[in-house]
Amino acid sequence: MVNPSTYAALYGPWQPTRPAPKERPAVAVLAALLWTVTTLSLVWLASLFSIALVWGAAAGQPVGGLLLRFLLVPAGAGAVLAALAFAPGIRRMAVSSRLLLLGALACPAPTTLAIMVCFRTA
Repeated sequence: MVNPSTYAALYGPWQPTRPAPKERPAVAVLAALLWTVTTLSLVWLASLFSIALVWGAAAGQPVGGLLLRFLLVPAGAGAVLAALAFAPGIRRMAVSSRLLLLGALACPAPTTLAIMVCFRTA
């Protein structure tokens, strides 16, 4: 049997854990919508960029530097979003709320770029 004062000195007083944040279906649907728009924008931009790279390579133009820049920008943005997702304040949020926040941060840049390129090429 452990002495109560020894137990309290080793482990401290008992503290109840906070309840898990509630999941809300509307937030999950909005997060899914934002991430769908972001993914579709990135896929469209990547396909357009790959077509331009193939045309440039077929014409004999050097495409290595442009390809490297195209790959580094999304990788850097993904690293920033991953670091933000694991920040202590954001990790305490509900999963759907966290995905909505990250989707709201990730969506505007590729979607705006895709819309601008779409109107320029049309």
